[in-house]
Amino acid sequence: MLAAILFDLDGTLANTDPIHFAVWQDILTRYELEIDRPFYRQRISGRTNAEILKDILPQLSLEEAWHLAIEKEENYRKLAGTLQPMPGLLRVLQLTDTVPLKKAVVTNAPQENAEHMLRILQLTNVFPVVIMAQDAPPGKPHPAPYNLALERLGVTKEQAIVFEDSPAGIRSAVSAGIYTIGVASTHPPEDLIKLGADMAIDDFNDEQLWQLLDKKIFY
Repeated sequence: MLAAILFDLDGTLANTDPIHFAVWQDILTRYELEIDRPFYRQRISGRTNAEILKDILPQLSLEEAWHLAIEKEENYRKLAGTLQPMPGLLRVLQLTDTVPLKKAVVTNAPQENAEHMLRILQLTNVFPVVIMAQDAPPGKPHPAPYNLALERLGVTKEQAIVFEDSPAGIRSAVSAGIYTIGVASTHPPEDLIKLGADMAIDDFNDEQLWQLLDKKIFY
């Protein structure tokens, strides 16, 4: 029986990728890198800043990469003030209170970003457990973040489901052995299924999601 729901943050609780894409696009132009959506999806989406910069700008020193990552996230937070919850999210959260179900956020986002987003979305007090990459290195796509979330919630992998939008996140959740639902906010649903997601939805109002929740909660 379902006991917990685990949520990714960026691209899952809110569609943040248009902002992240614009900020990365702006920053990378100074290095004469013109990025498009496919590049962003393949090389940036869902990864930690350390991984991204090591891959895309390997010529940077550790200190240069650190300062660039800080600048990128500061610029992101300046633009993220109008974020709205993903359609249907509040409906799912209401269900977690009614049943009730345990819940957690599992993200590769830096701590300041995670706290800022949850505050903007008015969800700061909704999630008793928030797992970030720094809590369970090396972060997604390694299963460590989801394993830690299960441990802190006191549930087994069979008692949980995960909502994820990125390849790194889906690989992390699937590797942890948790039933994984891909949210097609940043990648096509067929790509999420190929990565191992058990189901792909457009948003939390998807009817097939509610049929699944009904089965997992009541049967």
